[in-house]
Amino acid sequence: MAMGIVFGAVAPHGFPIIPELSEDAEGGLATRAAMFELGRRCAAAQPDVLVVATPHGVRVDGMVCLALTARGAGTLRWRGRQIEMNVPLDRAATEAIAGAARELGVPVALAGFAGNRWDQSVIPLDWGTMTPLWFLGHGRNLVGHGDVLAPPPDEDIGPPVVIVTPSRRLPRERLVTFGEAVALAAERDGRRIAFIASCDWAHTHRADGPYGFHPDAAEVDRLVVEALEANDPGRLIELPEEKATNAAIDGLWQTLMLAGVMRRVPLRGEVLCYEAPSYYSMIVAAFSPIA
Repeated sequence: MAMGIVFGAVAPHGFPIIPELSEDAEGGLATRAAMFELGRRCAAAQPDVLVVATPHGVRVDGMVCLALTARGAGTLRWRGRQIEMNVPLDRAATEAIAGAARELGVPVALAGFAGNRWDQSVIPLDWGTMTPLWFLGHGRNLVGHGDVLAPPPDEDIGPPVVIVTPSRRLPRERLVTFGEAVALAAERDGRRIAFIASCDWAHTHRADGPYGFHPDAAEVDRLVVEALEANDPGRLIELPEEKATNAAIDGLWQTLMLAGVMRRVPLRGEVLCYEAPSYYSMIVAAFSPIA
C-alpha cells in the first residue's frame, strides 16, 4: 500500500468512556467496547502520525487552527478520578498540512503555547483530543505530566499527533477542502497517516440535560448514521444549519474534513456503534482504504 492516509475514524469524546475515569462509562459501555475495537483497527494500520480534528481545541475565528508546539499535555477529571496525558506533536506533518491547506485556499492559523523555545512549547490538550488518543496508542495515566509546565515522560508510547480545530465560521466547503489538504500533505509526507474526526453528536436528547430537549436530536443523529453507513459523510454538507443548532451537534465540521480526505483517498467505513446513554450521543466508525 502506498504511504499516505491509511486509516480514518469518527470517534467520540465523552470522556467517561475512558475506563480509568468511570467503571460503567456512564452508560456508554458499548461505545467503550467499540473504541477498543477502533484502537485495534487503527493499530493494525500502523500509522506513523495521528491527525486529530477536535471541536474543543484552540479556535481561531474564520480559520482552521493547527497546534504548532513540540508537545501537548492535559488532564481530565471525572467524579474524583483523573488521568493525565503528555504526547509528542509532529511538526513536519503539521507544517505540511498547513502548507497544503494554504495552497488550496483554506485559511489556517498555527498556534503556539507556553515556552517560546521549541522544546518548551506545549499546548493544553482538550477532551476532544485526549479521549480518542487514549484508545489510539496513548492510553496510560502519566501522573505528574498532564500540564504545560510538566516535564515530558521518559519515553512516548504512541504515534506523534497533529491537532486541528475548525472554525464554524468557515464555509463548509472549505472544511471539505481542508480534508483534501490533509490527504495531499500525507501523500507528500510519505509516512502512514491516520485521520481522526473527534465528534459527539446531538446534545439535546434529554430535557434534564444542559441543552434541554429537541426532537431534531434523534433526526439529526439518524441522518448522520445513515450518511456514515452509506460511506458518504460528504452528504452532511447539506444538513440544515437550524437542525444542526437544534440538535447541538459538535461533529459536523470535523466529519466534513473526513469527507475531504475521502475525496482524495477512497475509504470504506463501518459504523461500529451508535448510542445516546445520556443527553448526548456518540458514534464510533472506522474507515480503511479501498484496495
